[in-house]
Amino acid sequence: MQPARDTTPASAMMNRIGWTLSGLVILFLLFDTTIKLIKIEPVVTAMAELGYPDGLARPIGLIVLACAVLYAVPRTAILGAVLLTGLLGGAISSHVRIDSPLFSHTFFGVYLGILAWGGLFLRDARLRALFPVRR
Repeated sequence: MQPARDTTPASAMMNRIGWTLSGLVILFLLFDTTIKLIKIEPVVTAMAELGYPDGLARPIGLIVLACAVLYAVPRTAILGAVLLTGLLGGAISSHVRIDSPLFSHTFFGVYLGILAWGGLFLRDARLRALFPVRR
């Protein structure tokens, strides 16, 4: 016997909120990609502060773009969220290593990850079925 799963479709409001949260994440990732690809001065400074060579800004930007595209496409959104979680974990680790301010820098990856997974949870019935919320 299989456990009962909540596979009820999302309400229109839940879906809108989910896409709004996901849209904010996607917009941030596209902004982050853009500034890394054009290598503006604050990016060069941040890379140096984090101890990474200047030449890694563009490859990291392309990785961020790939995660954003995968996350934006409904069929690959869960894969995108998993890869994005790994990317954010690396960013958190980099900030922990240099003792960045905790709530503004180090936890920013946590905040973005919560928004990404929260938005995906609200808009994807498969994810809600995998992790049901008990009432």
